[in-house]
Amino acid sequence: MSLLKGIYAASMSVLNDDLTLNIDKTIEHSEMVIENGCHGAAIFGSTGQAQLIPVAEKIKLLNKISTNKYKDNFIIGTGLNSLGEIINLMKVATSLDLEKFLIMPPAFYKYSDEDVFNFYSRIVESIPNAKIVLYNFEKLCGYKFSVECVEKLAKNFPDQIVGVKDSSYNLFENLKIDNFSVMPGSETKLLKGLGLGCSGIITATCNATSKLARKVYDDFNDGKEQEVNTNLCDVRGTFEKYNLISGLHTFFKHKDSIYENLLPPLRILNKEEEFDLLNKLEKLDFSFKSSMAA
Repeated sequence: MSLLKGIYAASMSVLNDDLTLNIDKTIEHSEMVIENGCHGAAIFGSTGQAQLIPVAEKIKLLNKISTNKYKDNFIIGTGLNSLGEIINLMKVATSLDLEKFLIMPPAFYKYSDEDVFNFYSRIVESIPNAKIVLYNFEKLCGYKFSVECVEKLAKNFPDQIVGVKDSSYNLFENLKIDNFSVMPGSETKLLKGLGLGCSGIITATCNATSKLARKVYDDFNDGKEQEVNTNLCDVRGTFEKYNLISGLHTFFKHKDSIYENLLPPLRILNKEEEFDLLNKLEKLDFSFKSSMAA
């Protein structure tokens, strides 16, 4: 059976006015998305501004969530380029019994499947008790996993390489690996992916759509007629018209103004963009209030 199944939010990071990480509110946010329907939350993914947040602040949060009631529902993103820093952060996490990780290959450099295999091999050799979800997102790191590379990693490290988040969408229709989680990175791929044998999704917009996405997932598994999938996909498509991080923080600032804080060069939407986003969502009968669980 796959280690990861269900709806996962690529959880948001909440920042103080001085742009330091607000650890308590970041954890509260991840708890909220789980309580609104997600099976879990990936902390410090790209949506969580992981590449911009200092390692020291990440470690402080890891220490805090290690005793959280949802500890087993968290996946920890590394959001780092340095192999040494990735391994060091993972050693801290595993010492706290946090063993599930979302890891993207380094950005900036050009490399082959063989080089990527070597990269993950060294991580596994250093942290053999880690459970690693590969992060396939060519748009961010410049590399796109091939089916063959994923199959080789899963074959050689079946206890450590346990899944893939597919945000390049070249894998989820083609990967067939036993006991391996395939998780597309968009709600628009959820229903099709489930039909193909995928395990669920890990997405940015599940911060807001967790309630809808969970219903689509549950209705599929219960053999029920789909009632909200079209609405779910339309909401995702609306957010996609903007930078997803900017759009989500703009949406959530209506819950708490602290969400307006983003690390440069990121920013919230301007007034015109904000009006346009909220107006489009309203036409879909989707608002902050409606997105929250009853």
